[in-house]
Amino acid sequence: MKKHLSCIIDITRNTDWLYADWFGTMTLIDPLDFNERCDGSLPLEEMIKPDPSIRKLFEDIDRTKTRVWALTNAYKTHAARVLKILDVEDLIEGLIYCDYADPNFSCKPEEQYYHDALAKANVTDPSKCYFIDDSRINVDAAKRLGWGHCVHFCERGLVAVEGGRAKEIGSDYDAHSGDAVTTLEGLRIVWKELFK
Repeated sequence: MKKHLSCIIDITRNTDWLYADWFGTMTLIDPLDFNERCDGSLPLEEMIKPDPSIRKLFEDIDRTKTRVWALTNAYKTHAARVLKILDVEDLIEGLIYCDYADPNFSCKPEEQYYHDALAKANVTDPSKCYFIDDSRINVDAAKRLGWGHCVHFCERGLVAVEGGRAKEIGSDYDAHSGDAVTTLEGLRIVWKELFK
């Protein structure tokens, strides 16, 4: 039982790590049950709040130049709930999520996830894609697949549990890489061509 609880704690802390390194253990857990009992029971309204600056950032994206989709390793209900709490759901054209109802679902950083995302968004040229993720592994996977404008969102100073060990978020941040931001406002600089 302790191993099972440890696995669930790791899932809630860093889903990307679980899928990338422990995907086989997911077979021990019904993903829809996990979504309901874990993601669905999180008091997100107490944990995250709307941020007017994030909404403004999304509003300032020039929609004549790009479409905005959300990509997540969460299930659609959790993702939709987060977007609603953040008050940006009306600024997102589409949602790419892990379809836990499909026993063969894919997730970042698996190649199939990125191929499926392109198909769902009706994108034929990945070099025109702009992609930001808080996991360097996911950003590197998108780059390997030819996604053209990939940025690592590296919120520094927070601590997460990864592989059962505490790790400072942002410890893999490289200020000289040119493909990382520490705040979402940094997108106005690295992707200035997308903003009004």
